[in-house]
Amino acid sequence: MSLDKLKLSKRLHANMNELGYFTAKETQLKTLSRIIGGHSVICIAPEGAGKTTSYVLGVLMRLKYSQDEAPKVLILAPNEERIAEIVDRFLTISKNKDLHIVGLKASGSMEEEIEGLVRGVDIVVATPNRARAIYLKLGLNLNRIQTFIIDDAEEIIKQGMQTPLKELARSCGDVQYLAFSTVEHDKLHYMIDDFMPFATLVEIEELGETVVNTHELMLYQVPNFTTKINLLNNLMSDVEVFDKVLVFVNSKLTAHNLLQRLHVKKGEAAIYQPFFHEDLGIDDIQYFKQVTECRILLVAYEGLGDLDLTGIPFIFHFEIPEHRDSFVKHVLKTTEDESIAITFATDIELPEVKKIEQAIGKKIPTMPLPEDLIIYKPSDSPKEKEQIDESRGGAFHKKKESNSKTYNYGSGEKAKMTKKNKRRF
Repeated sequence: MSLDKLKLSKRLHANMNELGYFTAKETQLKTLSRIIGGHSVICIAPEGAGKTTSYVLGVLMRLKYSQDEAPKVLILAPNEERIAEIVDRFLTISKNKDLHIVGLKASGSMEEEIEGLVRGVDIVVATPNRARAIYLKLGLNLNRIQTFIIDDAEEIIKQGMQTPLKELARSCGDVQYLAFSTVEHDKLHYMIDDFMPFATLVEIEELGETVVNTHELMLYQVPNFTTKINLLNNLMSDVEVFDKVLVFVNSKLTAHNLLQRLHVKKGEAAIYQPFFHEDLGIDDIQYFKQVTECRILLVAYEGLGDLDLTGIPFIFHFEIPEHRDSFVKHVLKTTEDESIAITFATDIELPEVKKIEQAIGKKIPTMPLPEDLIIYKPSDSPKEKEQIDESRGGAFHKKKESNSKTYNYGSGEKAKMTKKNKRRF
């Protein structure tokens, strides 16, 4: 779509053309008019979709330059590297020497930064922690803020900076709020819903042009690590369906801990090339395929070489690997063998899932959680502790009514139906 559709000022349009931008991305087409109009917006879009350029153009179109000492725009980002990128993008696109933009450090002495802020600035870019610390020292004036921007919201959440961000947002009062994230999940809404209750939600889906031929894929979204364990135990209780399973985790320590918490008979689960001598181990993947007693093999990505996964009907990614290529390699369909690749992901891991979907050129279908799954909710209250199911270990808590599901499929039912259908041919 032509850049003309964005209705930029002549100066910004010329600057964009000079930088090599001649077409507008979908993110800009769907958000820029709303940003310029002063609306609060939540934009969910993948990496490279043009989120930063969208709000940079929006801010530059709205910003009225003056000698006011107080900043008009506050942008919160997760780290110094990202802060530097944002500042550079503003300066590159605006080419305006009168634009006063400051990127605050994530740590160190604040005195020089406070002096710079007092002299006057239009835009401040900082981490939530740093911005809050300087605000509490009366060095950051939020009284004139017009636009409050959250950049890389999913990374801010991952780093646990929700509380200072929420405090800063409440201190700004009635302003325009813009939140940008690669994923939408409960933790995002917990952070922003108090001050962005009526924001417009804009979602952009951009998948890779090449669709990779993979095994059947399924995704289970769970709130935390312990619920992942509960879910794996829930599914593995169906011995008839899950008769041969490979479970990928990120480290040998995780494999060791997970083995201790699997509710299976002794000898049914083992670790591939274990680190701890006391763990039941298998060193040869071919042996695992042949032995009938062991049906679950835990495999750590740590130090892992190539594995021949042919003939294994179920491949679980209990954790998202650090390198997406590892995931893609294990779900790639290279033979006529039929397998089902099942992924567990928490809210924090969903951005990595999005990157994997971009890499394979298609969405991974999200499955409903089993209705009898126990959702772990950490609590220090004695009443909650009394609800622990001792028969399943201290990590298992009775599910509250608010967490109950009414989905049609029970544990493993979808996998069971898929497996039976495939056996007919």
